[in-house]
Amino acid sequence: MGKKRSVRPLWLSALLALAAPAAAAPDPAALYAASCAACHGLDRLGGTGPALLPENLGRLKPEQVAAVIRDGRAGTQMPAFGQALAPAEVMALAAYALTPLPRMPAWGEAEIRASRRQLADPARLPERPVFAANPLNLFVVVETGDHHITVLDGDRFEPITRFPTRFALHGGPKFSPDGRFVYLMSRDGWVTRYDLWGLTPVAEVRAGINSRNIAISDDGRVIAVANYLPHTLVMLDAATLEPLAVMTVDDAFHKKTSRVSAVYQAAPRKSFVVALKDLPEIWEVSYDPNPPRIFSGLVHNYEPGMEEGLAQPGPFPFRRVDELKEPLDDFFFDPSYDNLIGSSRDGSKGVVVNLDVRRVIKELPLLGLPHLGSGITWERQGRQVMATTNLKEPVVSVIDIGTWEVVKRIPVLGPGFFLRGHENSRYVWADVSMGPEKDKVQVIDRDTLEVAATLQPAPGKPTGHVEFTRDGRYALLSVSAPDGALVVYDAGTLEEVKRLPMRRPLGKYNVGNKISRSEGTSH
Repeated sequence: MGKKRSVRPLWLSALLALAAPAAAAPDPAALYAASCAACHGLDRLGGTGPALLPENLGRLKPEQVAAVIRDGRAGTQMPAFGQALAPAEVMALAAYALTPLPRMPAWGEAEIRASRRQLADPARLPERPVFAANPLNLFVVVETGDHHITVLDGDRFEPITRFPTRFALHGGPKFSPDGRFVYLMSRDGWVTRYDLWGLTPVAEVRAGINSRNIAISDDGRVIAVANYLPHTLVMLDAATLEPLAVMTVDDAFHKKTSRVSAVYQAAPRKSFVVALKDLPEIWEVSYDPNPPRIFSGLVHNYEPGMEEGLAQPGPFPFRRVDELKEPLDDFFFDPSYDNLIGSSRDGSKGVVVNLDVRRVIKELPLLGLPHLGSGITWERQGRQVMATTNLKEPVVSVIDIGTWEVVKRIPVLGPGFFLRGHENSRYVWADVSMGPEKDKVQVIDRDTLEVAATLQPAPGKPTGHVEFTRDGRYALLSVSAPDGALVVYDAGTLEEVKRLPMRRPLGKYNVGNKISRSEGTSH
């Protein structure tokens, strides 16, 4: 007879299982402190690496964040942690990075001033460009695949230099009035001043924790920074990047603050126009060195020299447009800058606001969430029109800006983000990158308002963001894939001229078109 086998009672097995120590769940705060804080900061507000906050990473899904932690990011200093951390620890860190902070962090004038770095001596910058290309026909090409910028000769279509940038540039570079300096802004608030003549960064400063875009005054003196976090509008000295003012964005009763959606230059008005995310208001902030007297509250008499009211102090007085039904986004301005069109949140209409009377003067049936910020204008049959893509409908909307009536809704292959043209070209180029055929771009005749051609430069790869050379002869198109390209077309024949390999190129910005405010380029 064999040896009797011991049988454990079921109740004892259950008790032992309860008593056994469970596998400890990963502690994300401890993991972060050990693996991430050295680069991204103990408070997740960033250091040599970007801030790790949902406001900064909001477009990334948890599994995408986990993939970056596990596999690293090519072309950057972000290493792979897949060998050092268990899958559960990677997922815990990803969730931690996407968790809101318990309280609003402080990032005021002291923090901004302390973050500023001088990278080159302004007195030793060259007196003329260090290259032979036309400095007004340069392109600044943003490559998001590895966070670099290529400076491209717009005559020969050859790179002049390529340099690393801060993480996730956003909102479009801005140029000094003479085109010499370009100002770059990253999603986590860093503003960099780069000398295009000397091909060197000059200074940088962190103006916010989560920022949306920047604008530059038409005289080149002031940079305005729109912040989501904290809720501020920051004014910087454009020459030094020293902070000039940090304006808390709140309502007239100082009870509710708002994120800043965007800031725009209104050159004829010597002001910045500010879109607010959380308040049904628009701000107009004067940057005039000798600003007009702007009053808050009740004013009994506006007669010059006889005003009866309290004028705002400080160098950046502002007016509120506060008779709005809801917050407005994504502004487009008429050439006089007296009127702007904003988009309603539900995408059902456009709203025309007159900045002088400070109220809505027209509502437009712009269904499909128009992307007004990329709108462009041109003259058609003796009338000034503007056109905009739509983010939710496969149409390009054309509007007569004299009557504020919709002229035509042009059917295209899908919703799109960017629209571009040039005063010397008969065509307007529209991407359809928000739809199923995102590898195509459609070319529209400016006079007939019909689609004249459909181009597919790289089948299966997303395509968009056209920009013209300064003379309008060539159109440059981005194939925005990791193994992407910049494709140059003859703007008249629509034939491909050249193709330059690039790493997920997105925006490209021509110096001359931007500083001259070309009618086919959004501002």
